[in-house]
Amino acid sequence: MSNPYDTQVGGNHYQKMKIQPSEFINKNQLQFAEGNAIKYICRHGSKGKKQDLEKAKHYIDMIIERDYSDEKVFLPESDSDAMDDLSEGFKVTYSVNPIDDDSGTKEMIDDLSNDIFYPSGVSVGQEGFDE
Repeated sequence: MSNPYDTQVGGNHYQKMKIQPSEFINKNQLQFAEGNAIKYICRHGSKGKKQDLEKAKHYIDMIIERDYSDEKVFLPESDSDAMDDLSEGFKVTYSVNPIDDDSGTKEMIDDLSNDIFYPSGVSVGQEGFDE
């Protein structure tokens, strides 16, 4: 049987390389998105130009979403404009650790536990939603 890496269907842009992306991807048992990102990066100069790099970037974004979407984003307090720079795809979580003292803090938090707060500051109780 002949070496499958000696043949390329649809061009010769991979055969010009010392190590073809498909061989590297297969021998390293990379996942689909990683393999496609590598493939598009390797061929951009001889085939798809800027569009291949955009495709590679798209696959890298998929990998980040797949593998790192649960990571929290921490912003320095001194950077008040940093919130404006966040993408819609980020998940932001808040936690409250009330102190059970006589200040009424715990009761205030309990009163708000059924409300939903929006970034604009508007809150709507559960009864405000159509189900």
